Amino acid sequence: MQGDVRPVAPELSIVVPTFNERGNVAELTKRLATVLRDIAWEVIFVDDDSPDSTAELARSIARGDGHVRCLQRLGRRGLSSACIEGILSTAAPYVAVIDGDLQHDERLLPSMLALLKGEGLDLVVGSRYVAGGGIGDWDESRARISRLATRLGRRFVPESLTDPMSGFFMLRTQTFYETVRNMSGVGFKILLDLFASAKRPLKFRELPYEFRTRYAGESKLDSQAAWDYGMLLLDKLIGHYVPVRFVAFSIVGGLGMFVHLVILSLSYRGLGKSFVTSQIAATMIAMTFNYAVNNAITYRDRRLKGWGWLRGWLSFVIGCSVGAIANVGVASYLFERHYQWLLDGIAGVLVGAVWNYAITLVYTWGKPAHVQK
Repeated sequence: MQGDVRPVAPELSIVVPTFNERGNVAELTKRLATVLRDIAWEVIFVDDDSPDSTAELARSIARGDGHVRCLQRLGRRGLSSACIEGILSTAAPYVAVIDGDLQHDERLLPSMLALLKGEGLDLVVGSRYVAGGGIGDWDESRARISRLATRLGRRFVPESLTDPMSGFFMLRTQTFYETVRNMSGVGFKILLDLFASAKRPLKFRELPYEFRTRYAGESKLDSQAAWDYGMLLLDKLIGHYVPVRFVAFSIVGGLGMFVHLVILSLSYRGLGKSFVTSQIAATMIAMTFNYAVNNAITYRDRRLKGWGWLRGWLSFVIGCSVGAIANVGVASYLFERHYQWLLDGIAGVLVGAVWNYAITLVYTWGKPAHVQK
């Protein structure tokens, strides 16, 4: 058919998870075009609805450059889950993951692809710790944290992998398809997740690169990143038996119990208020504390804001109030039948915790954030 020109399908797809990386998108695209000029490629910017309009800029570039695509996610957050969705959106037989801040060396990509194609490997990892690699201008504190994270995750990866914390790698898409249903998608260390979730030993090679300074924008590493990493490791350990969100929810609940006792003591013993008044105040403050922390940490990827925050708080309080009744009811029922009182109490707490988790999962954080008003 005259005029029917079929575009060349990409051989390599580069997935770039972004959040507030507007200042880096154009430069990264330019650098990729330079190093991949002899390869059929595409770059997919997977943006978590950045307030700095990263997605809008990526789409603007894509209108004039067929190598560029943008996948904008609404109501979801997280580097690993963004990478998973980006990889699932491509038909390319090879896919690379690279950060959007230009700290990874994109000049390594052609060599990675050549190794995958020529040696029958599952993946090639950019490593800062093999001979020829380096961590750049990291201070000792950051280097120490990286070494600690590596030690904690060592049991989930091959001993010969020097840089399991690397966020720069390339793999066969088919290898990803074989593994993705077992992946946690938690946090930002997707390479460790890949190795820990694979049903068979993965064949890999590492190539050295020097970690560079961020080109533009601000680092996303914070205490939340450390929490997410801990949740990933925990999910790999017990995720087949207990949902990792439930574990996080229970940890927050334990902290909330401490807050409850502190407020009760201050009000009843310190201010001389009645026990009932003090108990009500302690309960409401502890519930609010639990809700706020869970919203910020446990459900960070579904975080509620504005009026949605207030509606979420109301549904959380109502749901947990029913959970408290269930707690007392189960414990009392068992106690009246002459079971051991401590076990009765634990049973009540467990029933209440499971109820609170299940009901708030559905009614507080179940609705995607982008449809909440």
